Amino acid sequence: METTIKASSEVVREYGRLFVNGGAYTLQSSRLHPESGRHYYFRPRAKGTGEELSLTAATIRRHLEGELTIGLYAINPATQRSKWVAIDADYASAMEDLLKLQYSLQQDEVETALEMSKRGGHLWIFMERPALTRECRVYIYNLALKLGMRIKGLGLAEGIEIFPRHDELRKGEFGNAIRGPLGIHRGANRRYWFYGADYDLERQIAYLNRLRQVNEEQLRGFIADKTMPPEFERTRSVPDHSFVRGSPHEFHILDHVSKVRKVGRNYVAHCPSCAEAGQDRSADNLAISIEDPRKYICWAGCTKEMIRRALGCPIPIRRSV
Repeated sequence: METTIKASSEVVREYGRLFVNGGAYTLQSSRLHPESGRHYYFRPRAKGTGEELSLTAATIRRHLEGELTIGLYAINPATQRSKWVAIDADYASAMEDLLKLQYSLQQDEVETALEMSKRGGHLWIFMERPALTRECRVYIYNLALKLGMRIKGLGLAEGIEIFPRHDELRKGEFGNAIRGPLGIHRGANRRYWFYGADYDLERQIAYLNRLRQVNEEQLRGFIADKTMPPEFERTRSVPDHSFVRGSPHEFHILDHVSKVRKVGRNYVAHCPSCAEAGQDRSADNLAISIEDPRKYICWAGCTKEMIRRALGCPIPIRRSV
């Protein structure tokens, strides 16, 4: 067990300024899932009313002191902007890839913070002011491909994951959350620190504040002649002539999955929930009805709730009247 750590009000405030993009957040369950053996994240709600809770300074303090573990969303849905980009690598040669990426970013005079994790690490880039998420993604995806890095998805079970994972969000969506740094990882039962500073909350935050932040002019200079690689566009779907869409705000899974192909009466694709667990290497666990794409199922047993949560589009809780 680690020594009890206390987070000062200043540390809590600076943590929120650096990492929090909006009020929405997730909590990592303290209990293992009986089937997967994992500590899943969930959206916290108020008891009795079911109202979604907003992230507060008190919750950030509990995270930093190790009482609970929060997940942070990369995108502020009100602005479609993010304060940071995080590259998550969680496989055998992960740190080697992150160091390679860190060196290449240094050539652009982009300073990064490298955080340990259970099997690899997270590499963080901070923005001087929140930047458009698509521009952040264009920069990092092109750089990673230039370096020959594996990017998770498109049938790859292992590779780096880039947050934000969406170019923009629709009403009611939150995107994907990443474990908030400097807290306790429930699965590993330990705290992971940033390299470059003593293992102390005040010194860690001071270190992060000293890093050179990327401004919007720099970012646009990096991507002046670049676009998002087409294979990583998030809103691609197979043309569908048999189904008439209803409300424009209705969830359509074909807008959120890639490498969709027809097999009989269904489309098949990589199940997002399976992908989170490093499964579905053949990318065909998810079946989507061609006749009515609102109907879909994972043959490996993932529920719709698990699939929607993995996509960052959780199913809203219906309240009884």
